[in-house]
Amino acid sequence: MQDMQQFINIVYDHYAQHKRQFSWREDITPYRVVVSEIMLQQTQTDRVKYKFEQWLSLFPDFQTLAAATTRDVILAWSGLGYNRRALALHALAQRVVTEFGGKLPDDPEILVTFKGIGPNTAGSICAFAFNKPTVFIETNIRAVFIHHFFASEEKVHDKKLLPLIEAAVDKANPRDWYYALMDYGVKLKKERKNPSRKSQHHTVQSRFEGSERQIRGMILRALGQFGKLSFDDLIATIPREIKRIEKNLSDLIAEGFVKFQDHNYFL
Repeated sequence: MQDMQQFINIVYDHYAQHKRQFSWREDITPYRVVVSEIMLQQTQTDRVKYKFEQWLSLFPDFQTLAAATTRDVILAWSGLGYNRRALALHALAQRVVTEFGGKLPDDPEILVTFKGIGPNTAGSICAFAFNKPTVFIETNIRAVFIHHFFASEEKVHDKKLLPLIEAAVDKANPRDWYYALMDYGVKLKKERKNPSRKSQHHTVQSRFEGSERQIRGMILRALGQFGKLSFDDLIATIPREIKRIEKNLSDLIAEGFVKFQDHNYFL
């Protein structure tokens, strides 16, 4: 196993020369961190950085987002995919305003009780928003530790990585340390076969074209564009099998994305 201090120096040396610039890193507030972290959960940074600025222009703080309609939130999220995240972020803002006086809690154990926030996202929010030395893992961090400490192994479980992540945390400045780790992970993925492929938790994202996710997105875009549509009008706008449209529409209603009233569907 490599010497831990040598490893830390390698990561920080790369960061000093190749730090990535993002709006949410330059102007840090709990709200901006939460929005960026939820957007980044399943979306590449190149797509998020543009949508992030658009989102902030519409919903600059927890209060504004909490007061927004579901339709406005879904329309603003359009293009990022995995729309459940939009509803989770909306619900989070409402809870922050009603239960916490508009201030995001800085405790991971409280944050994991919010819809859409798991232990790793709770840890990342606390590290980036409050500079707290939490321990968490995401794909780039996973790639870095596998590359440096488990290069000859396959199916590496996160349980092996977490003690090393904890030992490496810069307790004086965890925010910059985690930024440095993520930036170094991006470098590794560009230069070689993704080290995360050796993780037991590695999954390949399912194909979007022709998927149920694509149909769900088509339904939401149609309702966002036209406001209200009958079922016949809706299927006329979506070139997919009627049974699949019907199933996904039913799921979207059950999940709170779509409403049905007076024979019309709407957001």
